[in-house]
Amino acid sequence: MDEWVEQVDERDLVVAVVRRAEAVHRGWLHRIAVTMCRDREGRFLVHRRSGRVSRFPGHYEVAVGGAVAVGESYEAAAARELEEELGVQVPVHPVVKFLSLGGLSPHWLAIHEAVVLGQVRPDGDEVVWHDWMTGSELSGFMRRQVFTPDSHEVLSRYVAADRPVPSEEW
Repeated sequence: MDEWVEQVDERDLVVAVVRRAEAVHRGWLHRIAVTMCRDREGRFLVHRRSGRVSRFPGHYEVAVGGAVAVGESYEAAAARELEEELGVQVPVHPVVKFLSLGGLSPHWLAIHEAVVLGQVRPDGDEVVWHDWMTGSELSGFMRRQVFTPDSHEVLSRYVAADRPVPSEEW
């Protein structure tokens, strides 16, 4: 199923409504929202994409996310994707937004963060494995495994934003 997205310009202003596949194929800018999940100890959630997904099957990821739907905010998209992929409903908090030239095509990418204190219940059609890792564990794991093209930049921009260790007040 192909989804409708907003084609945007270099300032992230909407210029048209298009199918995501066409935006990717033609290299049109569109919007993507992702969430870095951490637990109470500050560990990062890492997951492996199902072999059945259309984009980067079997790759590992450091964030959960996807396309921002027509009329949807980045934050709402991040929360929706988190619930769809991991089965959790928790508040998401914006971290940084930037123009990403990686991945399948250029896109605006908004990184969010969330603290997940409860059980993760991944959608098996999208996520086949997940685990919590410290920063050093994740660093080593990323050198040994194949991650989605955006994962390295997402992690580096998230870390550069100097996020604190999560607390229950989030």
